[in-house]
Order: sequence, then structure tokens, then C-alpha cells
Amino acid sequence: MFKHSAKRSKKVFWLLFFKKVTSCTYVLFRLGDGLDKVYITTPIYYVNGAPHLGHAYTSVAADVLARWHRLEGADVFFLTGTDEHGQKVAAAARLAGVEPQAFVDGVAADFKDMAARMAISNDDFIRTTEPRHKAAAQAIWRRLAEAGAIYLGKYEGWYSVRDEAFYDAEETALRPDGVRIAVASGAPVEWVVEPSYFFKLSAFEAPLLAFYEANPGFIAPAAKRNEILSFVRGGLHDLSISRTSFTWGIPVPGDEAHVMYVWLDALVNYLTAVGYPDETAPRWGYWPANLHLVGKEIIRFHAVYWPAFLMAAGLELPKRVFSHGWWTVEGEKMSKSTGNFIDVRPLVDEFGLDVVRFFLVREVPFGNDGDFSRKALIARTNAELANGIGNLAQRTLSFIAKNAGGVVPARGVLTEEDHALLEQAGALPEKVRGAITRLAFHEALDEIWKVIRAADGYIDRQAPWVLRKSDTARMNTVLFTLVRVLRTVAVLLQPFMPESAGKLLDQLGVAADARQLAALDTPVAEGTTLPAPVGLFPRFVEA
Repeated sequence: MFKHSAKRSKKVFWLLFFKKVTSCTYVLFRLGDGLDKVYITTPIYYVNGAPHLGHAYTSVAADVLARWHRLEGADVFFLTGTDEHGQKVAAAARLAGVEPQAFVDGVAADFKDMAARMAISNDDFIRTTEPRHKAAAQAIWRRLAEAGAIYLGKYEGWYSVRDEAFYDAEETALRPDGVRIAVASGAPVEWVVEPSYFFKLSAFEAPLLAFYEANPGFIAPAAKRNEILSFVRGGLHDLSISRTSFTWGIPVPGDEAHVMYVWLDALVNYLTAVGYPDETAPRWGYWPANLHLVGKEIIRFHAVYWPAFLMAAGLELPKRVFSHGWWTVEGEKMSKSTGNFIDVRPLVDEFGLDVVRFFLVREVPFGNDGDFSRKALIARTNAELANGIGNLAQRTLSFIAKNAGGVVPARGVLTEEDHALLEQAGALPEKVRGAITRLAFHEALDEIWKVIRAADGYIDRQAPWVLRKSDTARMNTVLFTLVRVLRTVAVLLQPFMPESAGKLLDQLGVAADARQLAALDTPVAEGTTLPAPVGLFPRFVEA
């Protein structure tokens, strides 16, 4: 595959390092249980094109996790950003007729706007063209070189500009038209011959396998873990980590004829943001990351190359890498050639922020592929938002405004059915916590909607409009029970639908400093004046 000009490091070094790595065992199945600090990342998005539905999906999922852990009282650091170097970016800039820096400045601003429009609560936005990142990436290179993990050679092999990835011959195939492509992505590959520095990835085959065995939750879902295990067991080749055929990248320290391979450059962003190479920086305490959330097409870079780089550098490994699926549009794969990329911002303008956020994490189990369609979005919105939580809130709060003086009613004696509903709502936080820490967002929402449906059935059976004429004390108890349930639901919905959940909490008279999970233990204050109710979710009908 390649020729090289340097000898491998002594075997004793790798044996000692192997022992060090395999002693580091993490309990990884659940994310962030009982932790004071939680570090969550999206991938940094490649800027050869505009942000689309897939980028928004990853960002919203990571945002739900970040907001959830803040709700629990954790100290959260949430990172997103843009990956701005590489041959593909340089080519896109040429096509646009601008310099690469001007090109990436514009696209990065677009990604920042997408994050803001989707209410992504990131604590930092990292760009790989920033001076702080150049310093971090070059520091990692020096550390790898000092460890004997890098040598100079010559790369000869298949490379995909679109994927910014190297492929072995068996990972490529010829199309009927004679074009060779990467089997995994369908991207064209070209034969590349150029001087290159190599990372001794082959030396990390055994340490990686030992780490995966000791930490079975490191890679998820299970299908992706099996895929990575198969890849590593098949044998690892040393990895080309520099290029000389273009200049848009971070120069290799001491040899500026080379620029760093875009994936080595990009992966270091997770360290840059927490202050590396200054391991006394205020943010360094967040490392290692609790979760790298990535699309399935880049799982290999995060679950093989990244831990190997960190092992060689003597740094702790992230605790978990979770790979999610892709979205199709009306059954078709999103692609530039078909022009069916979905920009979520017009959807937000049309349907509302929380409708779009809800759909993305509710429609399919996280980790699976999903299909987007307007029909599905409208059906989900009408069934679960307009007719579900929206209807329950409107029925309850409008009745209180008209028949209970617009204040939280006084509670009377609770019946068996009152207790049953309150107990179901009281069990909800732990059920939602269990689902979210497994990244089963659809299950968390399903648990919430079970309570919403139960409350809808409760109000129908209790019929406060009848009690208003015959037993106002009982009417008030029913309404009080519904307020307690709505408060629990609204607090738990904040990570998913921050805008709408906030509006509902406002209408329930819940103070801004009483919206954490711990505040659910505080009784609802009887007599609290409630503002005039306002509908949360309209029904949508296609013309």
C-alpha cells in the first residue's frame, strides 16, 4: 500500500502502552448519571456546502442531551462547530471564485445561523481555522512525533476527495462506467502517490480491541460496534496523516511542505475547545468527553483513528461515541444532484421551532435511518402536539380562567383516580431519565405522551364542567391535579421543546428559577394567579 523510510519504534514501548490503555475501564452504557461535569459534542460540520436537515438533526439531539443534563443540575459543556480545511473545501472555494478563508467564513456564519434558529444551546462554536485550533493541532502532532508514532514515507493508494478518506483496494469497486468508487459511500476515488507522514495505526490494533472489550459501551449502537470490531480485527494499516498536493490546511510542524490530514486536524477540535495544550486551562476539567455524537458515515474516524491518536498521545479517551442514521426525503437520499437537500430554517418559519425539533427526535428511534416528508410532519404535529399536549393545556387552563378565578385552585381530598394519575406523573422523571441516558429520545417522549393521554382521559371522566354545577370543591381538586401533571410534563419537555415548554410553564405560573427537575418536589402553590391562556400548537391543514 505504501513505502516508508523510517523504522518502527521498539516493541517494548507499545507493550507498556498497551498495558496502560487496557487498564482504563469506563462504565459507559448510560451518559452522565450523577456527574457534576458533562461534555457533549456534535461533529464539526464540513463547510463544503450549506447546512441541511442532517446537520440540524445531530445538533438538536445533542442539544436535548445538553439541556437535559443542565435540568438535572450538571455543569455542561456543549460543543459544536465547523471543519474548514481540506482539499474538498479548497475546491469548493475555487468553484465559488473566492479565497478559501472568505469561503469558510461565509459558510461558518451560515452554520452559526442554523444553530441559533434551531435554539441550539452550545457553549462554544469551534472553527478549525482559528489560531487556538492551529496551536492545539500542531501540539498534538509534536506529541505524537515525540512518542515515536509518526514517520515519513510515501503514500500510494486510493483517496476520495469527497469523503476526505483513504481506502484500501478491497474497499473500492468499479462502476459499470469504469469509475472506481468507495463501496461504503459511493464517492469516486483516485489513485494518489505523494510523500506523506504516517501514523502507526497498525501498532494500535491490539490496544484498541482490548479497549473495546473492556468498555463495551464505548461504541453504540450495537450494529456500529460490531462493524468497528470487524474492521479492526481485519487488520489495521498505518494511516497517511499529511498531504503535499494542496496547501489549505494546518502546516506540519517542522515540515511546512506538508499540511495535516484533515481528519487529524478536525478530531483535535474536541481538545482545542477545552484548552489543549494547556492542561491547566479552566475547561480542561471537562475532558474526557462524555459523548461524541456523530453520523454513521464518520464512525470509523471517531471510534478507531481518534482513540488511537489519543492513546499514542497519552491522553484519556472519550467515554462514548454514538452513531446515528441518515435522513431521506420522501424516500430519496439527500444529494446535490437531485437538489432535495432540506434547509430546516424555512420549516421553522412555516411550522415553528418546536414542531421541527419535536419531529426530528420523535419520528424515528435515534440511531436508525429516517424519512422526512411534509405529510409525516403535519400528521405528527396534529396528532401529538395540537391534539395532545396543546389540547390538554388549553382545556385545563381555559377552564381555570373561566371557572376558577384564574388562579391555581385549592386541593381537596384526593380520590383513588387522582392518586393514580399523580403517581403516573411522579414516576415520569425517572422513566424519561432512563430513556434519555440511553439516547432513546422517542421512548422518553412516548413516556411523556402516555401521561398526556392519561390526563386527557382523566379530564373526560371527571368532567369538571359538570362538577362546576354540582361540586365546586371536587372541580377544584380535579383542576389542581391537572395543573400538577401539566407542570411535570412541561418541565420534562424543556430539553425537547424549549420555547413551547417555557410558554406552558409561564401559563402555569412557574417561576423561571423553579423549572429544574429538583423543583418538581416542591408542591404546586395554591392560589397562584395564572396569566390568560394562549394556544401552544395550531393544527395544520395542507391546501
